[in-house]
Amino acid sequence: MLKKSKIMKTRKLFLGLALLALGFSSCKDEKETQAKKSVETYVVYVDSLGSVSEADAKSNWQTIDASYQLRMSEAEAALANMKDNAAEQERINASKAKYEALKAKIEAQSEVQADAQVAPSSKQQLRNALFGEGKVGNDMNFDWVNASNIHGVYQLFIHTAENNKDNYTREDWDEIKLMYEALDSRKNTVEKEGLSKEDNRKIAALKFKFAPMMKVNRMGAKSEEMKKAKE
Repeated sequence: MLKKSKIMKTRKLFLGLALLALGFSSCKDEKETQAKKSVETYVVYVDSLGSVSEADAKSNWQTIDASYQLRMSEAEAALANMKDNAAEQERINASKAKYEALKAKIEAQSEVQADAQVAPSSKQQLRNALFGEGKVGNDMNFDWVNASNIHGVYQLFIHTAENNKDNYTREDWDEIKLMYEALDSRKNTVEKEGLSKEDNRKIAALKFKFAPMMKVNRMGAKSEEMKKAKE
């Protein structure tokens, strides 16, 4: 009877150990399965960003990055629960590289946009006033001036210069002279492209009045600058 009881206890012990081992194995398998899911979630999330428009990505970048950081942390922590994680590590690394490339692209676009929003230089502000916003840039392109609008261009240019003549510096007058000569050069081309005699006459009248005024004020600004330099 004693021997039978001992055998029963031994069987129960082995059964308990077996159940414990089974439970441990099941728990470990569950952790590994969950770990793979975390890596898969991270990889799928990064891949999904490829279908997001650049405009939406840029405007929602903080939310995207916060979500990315969370998924990346979970994926990297999950690697510890995998027996052989080399393949999963490679997937994580590939997704990291893909995300960093997207991040660099978005940041570069944001920098370009920020630069574009910077106030234009004093020289560009002067050109905008003389010709209209953005009409003439550093490329000094006057192709937009044609037979139908050149009289209006001269009017805006000359009247703006006349109205602000007392506020211009020597550098401003040098820029005005440069722009005036460039506009005259364009006029020579436009005359061959059908400039009407009436508009040509009106432009000549504007130039007749403006040329000496520009010369006097430019010389005056230079003299004033030299006087201030001596003081």
